[in-house]
Amino acid sequence: MSNEQLYQLNPQERFSDRAKDYAKYRPSYPSEAIDCILEQLGESFQLIAADIGAGTGISSRLLADRGVKVIAIEPNTAMKQAAESHLLVEFGDGNAEETKLANNSVDLVTCFQSFHWFNPEPVLQEFARILQPKGVLAVVWNNRDREDNFTCEYSHLIQVASDNQSELRYGTQRFLHDPELFAPVRHEIFPYYQVLNREALIGRAMSTSYIPKQGEIATKFIRDLDQLYEQHKNTNSLVYLKYKTSVYLASLLVK
Repeated sequence: MSNEQLYQLNPQERFSDRAKDYAKYRPSYPSEAIDCILEQLGESFQLIAADIGAGTGISSRLLADRGVKVIAIEPNTAMKQAAESHLLVEFGDGNAEETKLANNSVDLVTCFQSFHWFNPEPVLQEFARILQPKGVLAVVWNNRDREDNFTCEYSHLIQVASDNQSELRYGTQRFLHDPELFAPVRHEIFPYYQVLNREALIGRAMSTSYIPKQGEIATKFIRDLDQLYEQHKNTNSLVYLKYKTSVYLASLLVK
């Protein structure tokens, strides 16, 4: 299955039964990644950002904590309802292909853990439309660090339980290269990790839309996850899920 088909897998509704786990157990992002995104844009309190596919607002609040006014675009009602409020975050009614934002109205467009769900060609056109001249597109993924033994074994369990669907998003960054709209893409990587007890580990795994919540596969997955946890937990009964956070940055070409 190619990336062109990912956006056909009901992305706007598939997280509806995962919203609470998503809000509670999904990882945040390293402060260095936010620094990287904002460093070329001037004073944060003067910026307006559109966070596309904002989910429960994890990334929106990180930007807002820096003083950025954020318009969070998330079409899934359950995800929006699970979001914590923030004075500088306002949820919009649009979606990635049709944000309903005005032309040249934002300084920054961000996609945290979401770009792979979008139809790239119309979405990049939409991002170019709403960005101000020389505005910035930032696409971010927390990629699991498979050089870490626990994280590698966890990834294998996810891969098996999801019938390899969890691997489909890898490589979708190639669609960011649009020489007619954006300058060459800059790529930065930052280490990050998530500290989890048993409950949080299971919650983190079950926030993944590809993992079945019921049935034989789900039962085996939880059993295998429990076994993995018991093998790797430290003296404080914690495990560490490690990431390499990839940030892709591209400036809008002057219109």
